[in-house]
Amino acid sequence: MRKGFLPLLLALLGASLLLGGCTLSRERVRKADAVIEQLRDHEISCARADHCATYSPYHELYRESAASATPLHFVTLLDHGADSLALRLHLVRSARKSIEVQTFIFAADDSGYLFLDELIKAARRGVKVRVIADQMFSLGDYSLLARLARAHANFELRLYNPTFDDGTTQPLEFAASIVCCFFKFNQRMHNKLLLIDGETGVAGGRNYEDRYFDWDPEFDYRDRDVLVTGVRAGAQMQASFEQFWKHQRTRGMTQLKDVNRRLLQTERDPPPPWDMPPWVRPLRVEAISRQADDWNWVASTFVAPSFRVADVDYFSDSPNKPLEPENKADKALTRRIITLLEGAEHEIVLQTPYLVISRPARRVFRELRERKPELRVIVSTNSLAATDAFYVYALSHKYKKRYIKHLGFEIHEFKPFPADAALLIPGYAELTALKQQGEQTVDTGAEQLDMPAPVEQTTGPRLGMHAKSIVIDERISLIGSHNFDPRSDNYNTESGFIIHDVPFAAALRKSILRDTEPQNAWVIARRPRPLLLERLNNAMNDFSAALPLFDFWPFRYATSFELKPGCAPLRPSDPGFYDCYEPVGDFPGVDLPLKSIYTRIVTAFGAGLVGIL
Repeated sequence: MRKGFLPLLLALLGASLLLGGCTLSRERVRKADAVIEQLRDHEISCARADHCATYSPYHELYRESAASATPLHFVTLLDHGADSLALRLHLVRSARKSIEVQTFIFAADDSGYLFLDELIKAARRGVKVRVIADQMFSLGDYSLLARLARAHANFELRLYNPTFDDGTTQPLEFAASIVCCFFKFNQRMHNKLLLIDGETGVAGGRNYEDRYFDWDPEFDYRDRDVLVTGVRAGAQMQASFEQFWKHQRTRGMTQLKDVNRRLLQTERDPPPPWDMPPWVRPLRVEAISRQADDWNWVASTFVAPSFRVADVDYFSDSPNKPLEPENKADKALTRRIITLLEGAEHEIVLQTPYLVISRPARRVFRELRERKPELRVIVSTNSLAATDAFYVYALSHKYKKRYIKHLGFEIHEFKPFPADAALLIPGYAELTALKQQGEQTVDTGAEQLDMPAPVEQTTGPRLGMHAKSIVIDERISLIGSHNFDPRSDNYNTESGFIIHDVPFAAALRKSILRDTEPQNAWVIARRPRPLLLERLNNAMNDFSAALPLFDFWPFRYATSFELKPGCAPLRPSDPGFYDCYEPVGDFPGVDLPLKSIYTRIVTAFGAGLVGIL
């Protein structure tokens, strides 16, 4: 054992015992509850029965759904981040009874504060607001959490699976939790849901942070949500939220040690009331606020292009996952995805930020390839230059041959500066100007574990894929939080919509395939080799990739290709592919000395961490 490692391990074990052993007494919780009751605002600003909700076209759509003799839902695809944020503000302002929110990340930046402020305004006018955020990357300031605890009697925030029963995780706690109680620490709530009055819900991949809403001048996500209004799906969303709200892993503010301690300091230093936070870019906030109030814009942008769909279901894993492996509800969404994939007939279009396919999914794709060799599997995912998760990409790179040769995937890796950036993000030009003026990303601490690779081009914000979607046989669609990887299968709780509708599937398929077009993505295909060396290289490649702790073979089976000018796009299986595509290296766009060796090192020693990363 390396010198110095044992003392560090013992120190972390001691710290974990110290940090985990100090639980709150019921008396301290009751005292903090009394403080909140005394300090928080109870005044209601509106006496009307609808709590002064603004008019929304979605009110009428839900009434039509409720009056329909057969199941009816209205479904809207949300491809643009800023539009999705404006719609969220509109929906919050339209709430008449209740608002429920679930999120993995709640960042302390403009978009996070703006949404939070809207929720508190809704509470003040009489709407019951409940928020569940995963503790790991949400509002990491116990003083801020204490302020929110006293914001209003109608506003309640809870955190899922807090580390050592604290609202914030300090670096020592982070390290100690890995040593002492990794299984519990590693399980996170990855669900994303906004539910208005139990009627209209938004779910998908977006968290509450600038980069998810096209507001970050450095790095933004190509992400996707879907809005659903309807009786059946509304009831399913409500039931799922209630499960998480009441679960033992979901803790209120007074049950968190650091927040509790701050609340009990009221005599000498009471936490201040909630007030409008200072905006980094106030003009942007004002503009989107005005847009959210324009119900004509909402009607034309979202309601008019919505789809009338009968068969829509909201699926969510149980909050017990993975505590009760025998409980089928623990992996409800994963099981449903597997069942749908098994029934595919001619095409699967898959979009995921992390191409690390789980063992059950590999089994399904392998069996499909054997039974239906003509079935196409088109995959849209991140390149190393586009991803914000360097280590995860390294694992994906390790198994490229498996995905291409044995599972038949047609892989397209998203470019960090796609030619269609201005169309994918309508405000891209404005963000580019901000970046050139030197505006920096707000450091919220929400993405502590990310490690993007340095890139060659620096003009404009970098884009990374974050959408999680599937289209099966151009008729079945899935949009949600599930990354289709081992972590989503086994550790995180996930949620999403499954929609059976041909027109909607066509719209989603078109959106995904746009990200795979040559101007927006590189094609991954087998590299051309002399026939005499191909057999030897394949054998060594297979042997090296199969090793759990070492991957030494430098000549990879596949590489990235760019379409040549004047050629039409072709599938890698087309005989003319190599005439129209030129290889551009394993990691195009990345500015990293010895980048292939660097990635190979991470790949070699990270194989055992697939389920964790």
